[in-house]
Amino acid sequence: MIKFIKLLMYNFHTHTRFCDGSAEPEKYVEEAIRQGFSALGFSGHAPVAFANGFAIKQQELSEYCQTIRQLQKKYQEQIEIYLGMEIDYIPELADDFSVFDSCGLDYAIGSVHLITLPGKEALWFIDGPLREIYDQGLEDLFNGDIRQAVTAYYHQVNRMIETQHFDVVGHMDKIKMHNQNRYFTEDEKWYRQLVSETIELIAERRLIVEVNTRGIYKKRSDSLFPGNDILEKLHERNIPIMISSDAHQPAEISNYFEQASGILRSIGFKSQMKLTADGWKSERL
Repeated sequence: MIKFIKLLMYNFHTHTRFCDGSAEPEKYVEEAIRQGFSALGFSGHAPVAFANGFAIKQQELSEYCQTIRQLQKKYQEQIEIYLGMEIDYIPELADDFSVFDSCGLDYAIGSVHLITLPGKEALWFIDGPLREIYDQGLEDLFNGDIRQAVTAYYHQVNRMIETQHFDVVGHMDKIKMHNQNRYFTEDEKWYRQLVSETIELIAERRLIVEVNTRGIYKKRSDSLFPGNDILEKLHERNIPIMISSDAHQPAEISNYFEQASGILRSIGFKSQMKLTADGWKSERL
């Protein structure tokens, strides 16, 4: 007898036209309803104090929040909608998540996309579609020293965990995306030690770790963020996880969810976290 497992349908990492996404928020809601979602969370990139093409503009922050709240009311009989943001942690540039308390967010994802180095004005951008930008930043800020650069990344993640209040750690090993085993491998002792330090802090703060599928379906990574080795460590420490697609288009809201659920179950995970009106709850995978 074949046993069918019902896929849990909700996503809390979603980007719209307010930041670097492609469509109006309502289009994502319509697609979520079409797919049978029970919940959808919006997590626009929080404003940062420098010119960029990825974050919500400060002057549009109020409109973003109002739009999501309006959709929450409009579709309350069909789907649960939540207002969130993905907040970048950048020392001395964006290092106080409390400035967004007035938004009344339902949740926040804490992420690191841009690395700073004391004494350097430039930022190392580790995300985006162009590997060349990653390589150039590594050379410009760290003189090509990948160990120093990766250490700076994890230490910045650690400072975020230690000093800020948020719910979910976003794509915690994103540093590997443009590496693609060119500069380091994830089984090197120094790298594993850095990961272990971050996991200890996550456990202490009782944070959720997102299992981000975007790297795979965009063909920029051959593994989830985080990868299997880290997921096994998270399972050993009973750290809660949550599958997210990091959608930038409505059609991406459930990309690679079925495969990710299978990977997590094979590791031993039996549940993931879901935001509800009563807070974060554990639901069976």
